[in-house]
Amino acid sequence: MGAPAERAGPEGTLGRRLRGAAGLAALAGLAWVARDVPAALGGRLTGARAERAARSPRFHDGAFRNPGGSRSMAGTPDRNLVRELLFGKQKRRPSVTVPLLRPGTAPAGDAGRELNVVWYGHASALIEIEGRRVLLDPVWSDRCSPSSLVGPRRLHRPPVRLDELPPVDAILISHDHYDHLDMATVQALLGSQSAPFLVPLGVGAHLDRWGVPAGRIVELDWEESHRVAGLEITATAAQHFSGRGLRRDGTLWSSWVVAGAHRRVFYTGDSGYFDGYAEIGERHGPFDVTLMQIGAYDRAWPSIHMFPEEAVAAHLDLRGGLLVPVHWATFNLALHDWSEPVDRIWAEAKARDVRLAVPRPGERVVVDDPPAVDGWWQAVA
Repeated sequence: MGAPAERAGPEGTLGRRLRGAAGLAALAGLAWVARDVPAALGGRLTGARAERAARSPRFHDGAFRNPGGSRSMAGTPDRNLVRELLFGKQKRRPSVTVPLLRPGTAPAGDAGRELNVVWYGHASALIEIEGRRVLLDPVWSDRCSPSSLVGPRRLHRPPVRLDELPPVDAILISHDHYDHLDMATVQALLGSQSAPFLVPLGVGAHLDRWGVPAGRIVELDWEESHRVAGLEITATAAQHFSGRGLRRDGTLWSSWVVAGAHRRVFYTGDSGYFDGYAEIGERHGPFDVTLMQIGAYDRAWPSIHMFPEEAVAAHLDLRGGLLVPVHWATFNLALHDWSEPVDRIWAEAKARDVRLAVPRPGERVVVDDPPAVDGWWQAVA
């Protein structure tokens, strides 16, 4: 017996119209939500930018490569990573609200030798060096994703609003992944700041698409430097990868050296442990402070994110003074416990007699007089 025919007449016609209207509304809603996704994916290398990229020693067969080779997702035969992500027993979020501080005004002192670090969460930080300010990998959006509805969401608020940042002299981007390069943050900084964006080769294509004037984009290959406000800023090696869509490694990734007349800072960006750290330390060190990536590691991708113990080893290779861990606490990007990275680096730093500061988000670290490590995160985990 066949299914009964849909009732004819005004009621049936109205039902079809309502369902059609609901479908159109749903499609319109999806289109509205996704309206910014194509732009957030960024631009592509063309013209002179593509020609310059092709001349880089890092560029081979149409993409940038790590000198020693690496795989962004090696996998492990004894684990189902998707199942572990969905049903794993790790405690990947804090239990209570993460404490936030407001950095306030920098302490008075000799501006010619000033060196402070303000960590805002994840990899976003401000370096105050010899009276100048350098902003690292600013991400203020609620999600590190091309969409405002899906993707890893912040586990704590930014400790200050973006428009509350002081004037900065340079904005450094380590690579084009969403947790380091955020379209909405970049576009907001266009209006609130006048500083140039210093980026690895190719990343300028994204900034172009987002309306950043060419005069505010400085693209550098490894070991190329740019002077700004009396600082020498150098792009240095890292072992990672890039990509904002289906295409991988179309732009370069880097670490950064920020050098004044008297003080020096190193920032890893994202990287696995590799012998390049010793070379950077020999060429550009010693460093008064290093900002070291410690989170989002896993043995499934060991060559592109450091384990905390490797971060300590890299800090020593770099001839670093104070170590400030970054790239943890703000986004859930891996399978380890939320507090595991900082627990492990604290233990390793004590074992290897490395000076360590673990600030709360928004807390200013005075490099010459850092706060004692007090385990604040353990009450939050």
